[in-house]
Amino acid sequence: MKAPERSIELTQVTEWEDGRVRSVQDALAAEEPLEIRVNGLPLAVTMRTPGHDLELAAGFLLTEGIIKSKDQVSRLRAVTPENGVKSNCVEVELKDAAFDHGEMQRNFFAASSCGVCGKASINAIRLRGLPQPDPDFRLDPAVLCRLPEALRSEQAVFSQTGGLHAAALFDETGRLIVLREDIGRHNAVDKIAGWALQNCHLPLSQRVMLVSGRGGFEIAQKAVAMGIPILASVSAPSSLAVKLARELGLTLVGFLRGSRFIVYSGEFRCLPVQDCS
Repeated sequence: MKAPERSIELTQVTEWEDGRVRSVQDALAAEEPLEIRVNGLPLAVTMRTPGHDLELAAGFLLTEGIIKSKDQVSRLRAVTPENGVKSNCVEVELKDAAFDHGEMQRNFFAASSCGVCGKASINAIRLRGLPQPDPDFRLDPAVLCRLPEALRSEQAVFSQTGGLHAAALFDETGRLIVLREDIGRHNAVDKIAGWALQNCHLPLSQRVMLVSGRGGFEIAQKAVAMGIPILASVSAPSSLAVKLARELGLTLVGFLRGSRFIVYSGEFRCLPVQDCS
């Protein structure tokens, strides 16, 4: 898998190894701000790794509940600055979307505040009326255990920098459908959402999503917004993610490593009944 343009930056560093010092070239995961503008007004700024910016913007609008379908987007474009060097802004024109710019900005501010409790966060998701992921989807545990290696082998930027998160979609046989990388795991997930939205693949009712790192509340709610029935992570989920998954019917898997994993919610999708005792 080829790394997207501008996702890697090279720099000179000093390396120490067994008492020897030398100057070498090192690859870094790029990190730059991306401004998302909706109907001519700035909505949000996220620090991201450049690449798949249109997917990121579209996915952000979907998973945050601003839009529900591709038909609501009349235009989506990267804004090219006057110097023509870098584009760090995406403009979106919406139609038929109940978009209150001031209210959305206040919601984003509140969501980043330490004073918002878990109960209020889950209630905000509940009010969106997101449907429960497909209860009939099933996945063999052996297939689930193969996914982390498949993800690692396709992380083009991580293999060069060692500093990037990834999110990937797989089908029920373990076949990789799409993978996206970013300095922020939530951005990697939004890039997946944007890819699905732009290619008319929603809802992702027959797909499994695997994320590097932990499975937090924000990742879980984005998975439900995409209709994903199983969300897995190589590390631990958060307590709020577990509560949300149990309420909304999402299968949540953590510590997916080697031949072992822990199911925190919805074990019926990936474990035979006798294994749940």
